[in-house]
Amino acid sequence: MKIPSIKGFDQEALEKYVKNTGWLMLARVGSMAIKILASIALTHYLSKEQLGILNYPVAFTTFFTAAAALGVDGFVTRELLRNPEKKNQLLGTAFILKIIGGLIILPLIYATYTIVNNYKTIDAPLIFIMTVSFTGLIQSFNIIDSYFQSRTQGKYIMRVQVAGNLLSAAIKVNLILIGASLQWFVIALLLDAVLLAAGYLFIYQKNGESILKWTFKSDIARFLLKNSWPLAFSAILVSIYLNIDKLMIEYYIGSGALGNYANAVQFAEAWYFIPVAITASVFPAIMNARRDDQVRYQKRMQNMYDLMVWISMAIAIGVTLTAPLIFRNVFPAEYYSGAQVLSINIWAGIFVFLGTASGQFLIAEGYTKLSMLRTAMGALINIVLNIFWIPKYGIAGAAFATLIAYACSTFWILLIPKTRHQGIMMLKSLLLITLFQKLKGSTDQPK
Repeated sequence: MKIPSIKGFDQEALEKYVKNTGWLMLARVGSMAIKILASIALTHYLSKEQLGILNYPVAFTTFFTAAAALGVDGFVTRELLRNPEKKNQLLGTAFILKIIGGLIILPLIYATYTIVNNYKTIDAPLIFIMTVSFTGLIQSFNIIDSYFQSRTQGKYIMRVQVAGNLLSAAIKVNLILIGASLQWFVIALLLDAVLLAAGYLFIYQKNGESILKWTFKSDIARFLLKNSWPLAFSAILVSIYLNIDKLMIEYYIGSGALGNYANAVQFAEAWYFIPVAITASVFPAIMNARRDDQVRYQKRMQNMYDLMVWISMAIAIGVTLTAPLIFRNVFPAEYYSGAQVLSINIWAGIFVFLGTASGQFLIAEGYTKLSMLRTAMGALINIVLNIFWIPKYGIAGAAFATLIAYACSTFWILLIPKTRHQGIMMLKSLLLITLFQKLKGSTDQPK
C-alpha cells in the first residue's frame, strides 16, 4: 500500500515508520480482543473474590519486576540504532543484567509479602505471589524486542504477541472447561511470560540470529546501568502509578472489590497501546523537525496533541454510553457495579494519551528528571486520594482518584516555566480550541 506523501517528511522514512506502526497496532488490537474474550470467560467461571485473588499477585509484584528490567530495553534500542555492530555485546550484556535483576527481586518480594501479611492478612497466599514473581526472571528474554524495534521490524513483534495471546487464551479456556482450581490460573499467569519469551527466542533464531553469540561486557554493563537508571526509576514509578489502587482496594475493602475493580479497569486500560504506537511512529519526524525547524517542531507537537485528544475523547464518550449495556449483557450480576468504574476510569485515558505525547517532548528536550517528577507527583496524588476515597466511596472512589491523579500528572508541566508552553498547547487541544481553528481555517479557504 502506498503511503501518501506529506510535506516536510522524508517519504521513505515515513512509509517505513507508518508500516511498522501498523504492525504494532495490529498486534495490540489482536492482543486486546483476545484478552477481553478470555477475561469475560473468567468472570463467568470465577467469583469476584477469586478474580481479586488472581489479580493481586500481578499488582503486588509489578513494582519489583519493573525494577528488575533495569530500564535497559529502551536504551538498548537506541544504542542498537547507533551501534548495530555491537548487537551481540549489547543484547548479551543487557540479558545478563536483567537475569541478575530478576534473581535479586525474589527474596525482596518474599520479605515484603511477609511483612505486609504480618500486619494485615492477605487473601492471596505466598505461593501465588512467588509463582508470579518469576516473571521478573523470564522477562529477560524480552530484550530481543529491542533488537526488532531497532530494525523497525514490527511484524515479528506482532506475530509473537498475537501467537502468545492466542495460546494464553486457549490455555485459560481449557482450564475453565476442565474445572481447574484457582492455583492453575496463577500458574497460567507465569506461563504467559514463558510463552512470550519463547516466541521472541524462536523468531530471533528463525531470522538467522543466535543468543549463543551474545557476550557480556563489563564496560557496556556500567554504561547501561549509568544511563538507564532514570528509565528504571520511571518504570517503577509508573507501576506504582498504575497498580497502587488495586493493592489499596484489597487492603481497605477486600478481594471481592478488587476483582470487580480490576475487571472493569482492564477495559479502560486496554486502549493505552494507541498513544504508544502513535508516538513511536511520529517521534523520528518530531526529532528531525526539532533539529531543522523549530516552527515545524511546535506545529507537529500541537498536531500530535490534537490527535491524542480526538481519539481518546471519542473512545471515552463511546465507552461511557455503552458501559451499562455491556455489563448487563456480558457479565454476571455480581460484576454490574464495575460499569460505573469503567465509565469514570475511561476518561483518565484522555490524560494518558496527552501524557504519552508530552512525554516525547520531555525526552526530546532532555527533561528526563521532570518526567520522573511528573510521574512521582501522579503516584503521590493517587495514593493520598485513595486513602480518603476508597473507604468512603469504594471502587468508584478509586476510579475518581485515578482520573484526578492522571490529570494532575499530565498538566503538572504547566507549573514549570520551561515546559509551560507545551502545557498550554495541550490545554488548547483538550478544550478543542485548535479543532475549531482548523475547522474555521478550512471554511475560510477559497473554493
